[in-house]
Amino acid sequence: MGNIILLSDIYEVRKKKEDELRFYNQELEKLKNKLFFIQKEIDITNFIIDIIERETVVDLKQLVQDKKDSE
Repeated sequence: MGNIILLSDIYEVRKKKEDELRFYNQELEKLKNKLFFIQKEIDITNFIIDIIERETVVDLKQLVQDKKDSE
């Protein structure tokens, strides 16, 4: 009986592999989601750095005061 492959064993192996594949696909989706948000945080940080490096940050309070002073 050692050379006989049972169809039920093959079905069981297939089921286990399908379950394993489903699990890893779910984990992959979680990782993709985390990756998306981390990339967005990096983009925002780079944007802030770019603004600061270009000195384009405007102090609105100072801008309003300067406008009042010039009138």
